[in-house]
Amino acid sequence: MAIAKSAKIYVAGHQGLVGSAITARLEELGYKNLILKTRNELDLIDSMMVDRFFQKEKPQYVVLAAAKVGGILANSQFGADFIYENLMIEANVLKSAQINKVKKLLFLGSSCIYPKMAPQPIKEDYFLDGKLEETNKPYAVAKIAGITMCEAFNKQYKTNYISVMPTNLYGPRDNFDLNSSHVLPALIRKFHEAKVNKRPFVLVWGTGKPKREFLYIEDLADACVFLLSNYDKTEFVNIGTGEDISIKKLANTIKKVVGYKGEIKFDSSKPDGTPRKLLNVNRLHKLGWKAKTDLETGITQTYKWFLDNWKN
Repeated sequence: MAIAKSAKIYVAGHQGLVGSAITARLEELGYKNLILKTRNELDLIDSMMVDRFFQKEKPQYVVLAAAKVGGILANSQFGADFIYENLMIEANVLKSAQINKVKKLLFLGSSCIYPKMAPQPIKEDYFLDGKLEETNKPYAVAKIAGITMCEAFNKQYKTNYISVMPTNLYGPRDNFDLNSSHVLPALIRKFHEAKVNKRPFVLVWGTGKPKREFLYIEDLADACVFLLSNYDKTEFVNIGTGEDISIKKLANTIKKVVGYKGEIKFDSSKPDGTPRKLLNVNRLHKLGWKAKTDLETGITQTYKWFLDNWKN
């Protein structure tokens, strides 16, 4: 069902990669009544603040994009922070939304909820069907809890909470910090700095063999707004491109886009993570949505944003 342009929509996490893209997409489509709060204005870990906010603002729709996120290094070093903060955010927002009769809520999960050795491409049915990847287990468990909460609230309270599982995301406003970023933005920065400093090679973590799927952030935002308007079932939905690429090929694509002339070396003493992670997106395709942005175009646009904004 189409959402009225005057509807009051709260985007939690509007300054992050996902939230900012969803906010921009909603504005592009003519939604003017958006509620946006910074973490200083509204700390979602504080249940009393969240309760007061929902009682006062009474949003009709909620997009829960707020989360503590990071790559392999951050996940392995700060697991306690990842599970605690994400669990608190989910519990506080879902409960307050239910109490204050929010019409519909969209919860952003993550493809890391799936078993490490799940058959490929990964269907939604493989949820809770095997052991998780150890390096991001605390984060994955928090996201699994969020999905399960959405299902339980729908069953007990007749809420309309939908969950989506995006694949690896990238794009403008990404995190390019080498200590906490994901692989694609980290490689953009590594190749850029190697080019500027005329370094003879770029060292990439792992063997280069693992395969990953990457979704441009504007495509994710479009899919989320599409599902917010067109999907009302408890079963969660994978969001991806349905295509994957080896880390070695990804590194070479980024090298080409950045214009770096040196060589690429792989550090096989560093962890590879899951061997392959490709989502089955048949459910999403049957609903009538497909990704539009090819990888090289998306990387080119992301690198342009990096050049324009990184020093700031």
